[in-house]
Amino acid sequence: MKYALHSLHSAGGRFLAEIQNPKKDAPEELKEGVNLVLGIGAWAGTAAGVGGIIITGVMMAVSMKRGEGSEHMSRLGMVLGGCILVSAAGPIVNFFF
Repeated sequence: MKYALHSLHSAGGRFLAEIQNPKKDAPEELKEGVNLVLGIGAWAGTAAGVGGIIITGVMMAVSMKRGEGSEHMSRLGMVLGGCILVSAAGPIVNFFF
């Protein structure tokens, strides 16, 4: 009985030794494409944040001129929160992965 278990173990060891270990690095073509897409996304997020702040400022100015009270500060807070999230996306992903 001991001999059967020993031969099964050694056969399993040979099988496990034949499994290939893949490289950890992605191909260069893939890295370049992913970096391009992430760069475009970061640029678009920054542009959207700047645009959101400008639009919120214009809406605040128009409302003040009309004498209308509005909750523009909460809108500005949402825009600034989005800007912080876009700028912190890289470090957040690095923290989890």
